[in-house]
Amino acid sequence: MRVLWVSAHPDPRSLNGALRDEGVSALRQAGHEVVESDLYAMRWNPVVDHGDFQHDPAERLDVLPESERALNEGTLSDDIRSEQEKLLHADTLVVQFPLWWFGMPAILKGWFDRLFIQGFAQGIPDPDTGRALRYGDGGLSGRRAFVLTTVGANAATTGPRGIHGDINDTLFPLLHGTLWYTGMSVLPPLVVNGAVRLSQEDYEEAVEQLRKRLLTLPETDPLPYRRQNGGDYDDHLLLRPELAPGEEGIGIHWAKPDAGACERAGGSSEAAR
Repeated sequence: MRVLWVSAHPDPRSLNGALRDEGVSALRQAGHEVVESDLYAMRWNPVVDHGDFQHDPAERLDVLPESERALNEGTLSDDIRSEQEKLLHADTLVVQFPLWWFGMPAILKGWFDRLFIQGFAQGIPDPDTGRALRYGDGGLSGRRAFVLTTVGANAATTGPRGIHGDINDTLFPLLHGTLWYTGMSVLPPLVVNGAVRLSQEDYEEAVEQLRKRLLTLPETDPLPYRRQNGGDYDDHLLLRPELAPGEEGIGIHWAKPDAGACERAGGSSEAAR
């Protein structure tokens, strides 16, 4: 595999730092190529602004057309182009972060905001229909995406009846709305619960599960999301009435609703963060 490992934690001595080191080491020992983007170490700028596109700040910035213009004219900022080149070289993207306030740290959200621009990851028309290629097709088709996240709460409280909500629903905007939207095959994420007070035994279990998941990524079945242009949606992009009749919500966008849920590793802490 050619792996781009994007991580977002401010301290390399953290649990996230340790898991990253274990995972990268396992991949390299198995002969895979790994390129890292440690966003905090890079001091990545997460904010979209005029300078991204060499755009006159005195003029109104319309991000979609300006980003596509800069992409086509070669005037994107150097940091964006460098990260895009890493992603284009990779066949596998690993996205690692601690879950903060039910989402990604801002620095990682900004990585997606600045890289996944019009004409690169989105806004690419189907040459036959003119409809945008997305949700299973798009600029990043042909790549796998694997999410690794740590959560302070225990597994029960992030389960289907837990007070924090099901972790599969929490991660849906990233897995479905970002990674699948841009055409990547999204693999079941690995969630390490109880990260605030993880025992040594739980840590070792999490490392073992991470190694196993990483080394079997090429054979792992992706999450069974429905394709936008696969016939399940009508011309208004609504799920056809004969599919999941009478149902609503996130679950209807799974072709096999009971398949491909996240895997959990380690963690028994009652703390939630």
